[in-house]
Amino acid sequence: MDRTLAADLARLPELLDLTRRSAVRALETLDARPVVPAAPAPDSVPAPPPLPEHGAGAEAALAAFQERWEPRLSASAGPRYLGFVTGGATPAALAGDWLTAVHDQNSNSALDGAGQDLERETVGWLRELFGLSGAHRGTLVSGATMSNTTGLAIAREWLGERAGVSPAEDGAAALGPVRVLSAAPHSSIAKALSVLGLGRRSLVPVPTLPGREAVDPAALDRALADTPGPAVVVANAGTVNTVDFDDLRAVAALKDRHDFWLHTDAAFGAFAALSPDHAHLVAGLDASDSLCVDLHKWLNVPYDSAVQFTRRPDLQARVFQNAAAYLGPLGDHPDLVHLTPENSHRLRALAAWFTLRAYGRRGHREIVERDIACARALGAELDRDPAFRLLSPVRLNVVCFTLAADPTPARLAALREAAAADVFVTPTRYAGTPALRAAFSNWRTTQADVRRAAAALRTAARDTA
Repeated sequence: MDRTLAADLARLPELLDLTRRSAVRALETLDARPVVPAAPAPDSVPAPPPLPEHGAGAEAALAAFQERWEPRLSASAGPRYLGFVTGGATPAALAGDWLTAVHDQNSNSALDGAGQDLERETVGWLRELFGLSGAHRGTLVSGATMSNTTGLAIAREWLGERAGVSPAEDGAAALGPVRVLSAAPHSSIAKALSVLGLGRRSLVPVPTLPGREAVDPAALDRALADTPGPAVVVANAGTVNTVDFDDLRAVAALKDRHDFWLHTDAAFGAFAALSPDHAHLVAGLDASDSLCVDLHKWLNVPYDSAVQFTRRPDLQARVFQNAAAYLGPLGDHPDLVHLTPENSHRLRALAAWFTLRAYGRRGHREIVERDIACARALGAELDRDPAFRLLSPVRLNVVCFTLAADPTPARLAALREAAAADVFVTPTRYAGTPALRAAFSNWRTTQADVRRAAAALRTAARDTA
């Protein structure tokens, strides 16, 4: 064994304790650190060092990380990182993630321990959390993009079943032209269609309701009738800009007249099911043929983690089956290796299992409802300020807003950068207007953070005017 490696092994408890203390310091200073540190001037960044021929050990690596990289990392685990839709890691999720690395399981095979059984238990809890029936089966993947890709891959095989071919065996070209209809799809949908060989041009835009991002069910009805035959409909349960929801029951009801696969992108909107005041937004979610939910958003587990559900696990296995002597058989209950693009699959379910076991439905409901209240409070703060203009009602956990006067991309970028030490928001464009969006999904966020964020945005708007 390499001498440095052997020395680290001998000191492993001490090294883990050093790492623990470093982690505790990082978490204890989240509130004081800049949410997004200012980028260094290009000429001040030293050239990367060469790969060392002889390493100096884990303690020296930790010191080098703390000196060179840690000060440049964003406080994305903290309460005022409102960009994208980023959760943090609850204490239990963090413990589960540490143990995921400790046990280092490839949880795809029944030949190696209980990892996939733990994942199935976790997926069962998630199914209950979102109010889905036992008809849905699922597994964990790396994020919403992979979840959407997996769901649309199953939809592609369903189209083949309708046409008497198998794209998994014969290739996507065997399908001929494909139509995928959606009103306000996330960018990952087009990416998935590209990866799956269906092509971005197969995505057919459907009109939305006036002033909304939700699909117009009558327009979808007409679009499905325009070209009879099997199609795919991507419904949205929580759009990116305004967290708008398609009427899932109305969309599913169209199956009485049209033949289509219903895939629902509920990356973070599915968590509305936890709040009695908002559960109506996801009424009909169970009717989906496939479903995407992100976990490193509102479940507050570390990146990367999502879940996909489907009513047709048989088609899923047809797409992703992997034939090798060292892998488990397909059978009636195939190993997870046969259900996703990944042959290697870390036990990411453990962090989700930990946080669900630790805090239950009630604890996660409290996080969701507190974040919704914080989003509404920030919306109210900005709505009262003549410097800002809300572009949409705050329906759930995202505030979509812009400057009241001359909202150019350059001015909004300057505002973002001026406020970045105290709050991070991301740029967008809504109904043709350059805008900003603040997304609340972190378990730490409180009303005090809302007040601090609003003050930072007000000051930035004044200073950059």
